[in-house]
Amino acid sequence: MNTMTLWHLSGWGFAALAFAALLVGFSKTAVSGANTVSLAIFAAVLPARASTGVLLPVLIAGDVLAVLTYRRHAHWPTLWRLFPAVAVGVVAGTLFLVWADDGIVRTSIGAILLLMAGVTLWRRRTTEAPDAPEAVATRAGRVKARSYGVLGGFTTMVANAGGPVMALYLLSAGFRKLGFLGTSAFFFLIVNVSKVPFSAGLGLIDGHSLLLDAALVVFVVPGALFGTWAVNRINQRLFEQLVIAATVVGGLQLLLR
Repeated sequence: MNTMTLWHLSGWGFAALAFAALLVGFSKTAVSGANTVSLAIFAAVLPARASTGVLLPVLIAGDVLAVLTYRRHAHWPTLWRLFPAVAVGVVAGTLFLVWADDGIVRTSIGAILLLMAGVTLWRRRTTEAPDAPEAVATRAGRVKARSYGVLGGFTTMVANAGGPVMALYLLSAGFRKLGFLGTSAFFFLIVNVSKVPFSAGLGLIDGHSLLLDAALVVFVVPGALFGTWAVNRINQRLFEQLVIAATVVGGLQLLLR
């Protein structure tokens, strides 16, 4: 029995998943947050809960490619501040998945993304952009890092939708393009790998899902290569606008789907 028969996929369905995998590679190396579109495609083609388990290894493949590309640009003080709060969010997201149905998950995540996009736009209109990443040693910096960390862990666990949350945090903290991509690459590689036992425990990852992943992961590579080429041709202002726009589109898709 082949993979498409196993998942009852049509040719168009598999093509849609392949395009979504390609978009994952692009988002990991160019416009973080754009993979919310991939999330929506996976949930439309596959059963919603099962789609999160299939998508996770595809995201990890993209994370590996992003780390290899931008590893020298990561800002580790920010990462160390985020990880404890993210762990709390992942545990909360796991508990949430035990009882929440697909409709509640979609509505909650979509509302959070739109709210945070609005907050980010408001902050950027009322404050000057810093020249360097915002300090997280201050009380305000710690509170913001913890708040975004918990939300990022929660959203990435329940819907693989943590990308936009962390994208908004890194933009609001004043990260420039390469620092943004390097920091988010390590962040999501570590977080997504840590999610695997939770997803397997919930039955979202099994032999069937991994078989489909093996067919899809090859499409991540050309997407990542295209993203690496494109990011050097996108100026900082356009980069930030694309990240925020992708967040809004993803939030609306989750609310309206």
